[in-house]
Amino acid sequence: MMIRISTGVHRRLCFRFSTFASYGELDRASANPTVSKPLVSRIRNTIPIPHRSNPEPKGQDLDFVNVAHSHLIQSDWDKLEKLSHHLDSFRVENILLKIRKDYVLSLEFFNWVKHQSPGSHSLETNAIVLHTLTKNRKFKSAESILREILLTGNDVDMPARLFDALLYSYRECDSTPRAFDSLFKAFAHLNKFRNATDTFVKMKEYGFFPNVESCNAYMSSLLGQGRVDIALRFYREMRRCKISPNTYTLNMVISCYCRFGKLDKGVELLQDMERLGFRATNVSYNTLIAGHCEKGLLSLAWKLKNVMGKSGLQADVVTFNTLIHGFCRDGKLKEASKVFGEMKAVNVAPNTVTYNTLINGYGQQGDHEMAYRFYEDMVFKGIKRDLLTYNGLILGLCKQAKTKKAAHFVKELDKESLVPNSSTFSALIMGQCVRRNADRGFELYRSMIRSGCHPNEQTFDVLMSAFCKNEDYDGAAQVLREMVRRSVPLDSRTVHEVCNGLEHQGKDQLAQELVKELEAKKSLQEPLGAGALVDGVPGVEVGAFAVTGGSGGLVTSASVNTGFGAGGLGS
Repeated sequence: MMIRISTGVHRRLCFRFSTFASYGELDRASANPTVSKPLVSRIRNTIPIPHRSNPEPKGQDLDFVNVAHSHLIQSDWDKLEKLSHHLDSFRVENILLKIRKDYVLSLEFFNWVKHQSPGSHSLETNAIVLHTLTKNRKFKSAESILREILLTGNDVDMPARLFDALLYSYRECDSTPRAFDSLFKAFAHLNKFRNATDTFVKMKEYGFFPNVESCNAYMSSLLGQGRVDIALRFYREMRRCKISPNTYTLNMVISCYCRFGKLDKGVELLQDMERLGFRATNVSYNTLIAGHCEKGLLSLAWKLKNVMGKSGLQADVVTFNTLIHGFCRDGKLKEASKVFGEMKAVNVAPNTVTYNTLINGYGQQGDHEMAYRFYEDMVFKGIKRDLLTYNGLILGLCKQAKTKKAAHFVKELDKESLVPNSSTFSALIMGQCVRRNADRGFELYRSMIRSGCHPNEQTFDVLMSAFCKNEDYDGAAQVLREMVRRSVPLDSRTVHEVCNGLEHQGKDQLAQELVKELEAKKSLQEPLGAGALVDGVPGVEVGAFAVTGGSGGLVTSASVNTGFGAGGLGS
């Protein structure tokens, strides 16, 4: 689910990083990463870590802790179970402190208490086991506990209280900064950016710094939510704190520049990587190639592919898919086919995304013959076909009004156990409208609704245009009512055309009723612009035909951070 950051939260994040330099300084910093200095040399004017001694158990508490400890080290859980009714948080704390050098037993006991006496756990008991686990580098187990704490309940102060619990038990548990690092990373993975930022700031106050993998996780989550500006600001703060980036970090910075349209800065950072001790990877180049393709700078994207080869890197399927997509999007299908030819010449195997991109590209141009050739090649090589494959073929046929052949591929969907989606129906509706079968197109629209698919504005435009061309203004009025029912904005000139058509056909009362109905529902809006209805069927860009992919897909600068684990090299 996409999580949007409110404007207020955005301002707070930027405020917390108010010490960041201007973007000019940021650019210089990104071009000059340095190796981190030792932790001690980075700590200046830090707050001393507080020390809190847990009260020593006495009397019955002491007896209970010693007996429970004895049962634990002997793995005598049956005897321990008999004591479970006498547990409380104080006793659990002291038992966990007593066994903290054995992280396996600590976690086992922690989980046992959670099952037997959940009320005996507190933030303090959680903090102790987190210190134990992170000291022994059991980060997955630690993050699992952190997620459970942070995702249950609605206590807005919980993040701050949890940080304090870790802080005040730090010395007593003889812990390491990895405990706070895990907390910071957990917030990053949960997209809790404000909490992650607060934790980072507090860590600095006590002389703690997250490692580069955790910083990468935070930047990756920010990019995943489109917060490119904050990601760049955070990178600047990493540099100021002498947290040395790795290749994965710099690949994300290149992605940031591409999203901002600062392609020259991205290229500059790429050129500096090796000089500064980092080796550019395929992801580095693919990100820049995608950025240039998105700007329509296809010749420069192609040059980057050649530079990639001279740098000792082999262009991979993502490189070629990205270039093919760029050329197809610009309607340069011959160039796209040439890239496909080179791809095969250098023994890079095309995949489903490659073929889907080409089939869709030719389909958008109404060239079904070429689209079908790629489909046949796909079948011959045993490459898996999916819904996008068939949607591209159906679109090409429908643009040529070859609806019977398109229906054949709809049957193929059923054979492949694939379910038609909104794009499938939109293409079929367009095919009927190109043939001026507006009534049949409207029937398909109703089937589309019954199937749970949602039409877009272009689908309604196609239907409206077809009815108006046929001078079937009763049908056009039906489309208008459907648009109102589905809260699709209306162009007042289109309404005017339909009403005029009805009046010319002697259906004045129907026209007046339509206008009153639209006015009552406040559906009319200002004209959307000239040419809302043009002579012929308006062009349709069917969004779901856009080809994307995961591994072996194509890259966009907005998606480069997906598919790589935080802290990886992005290779």
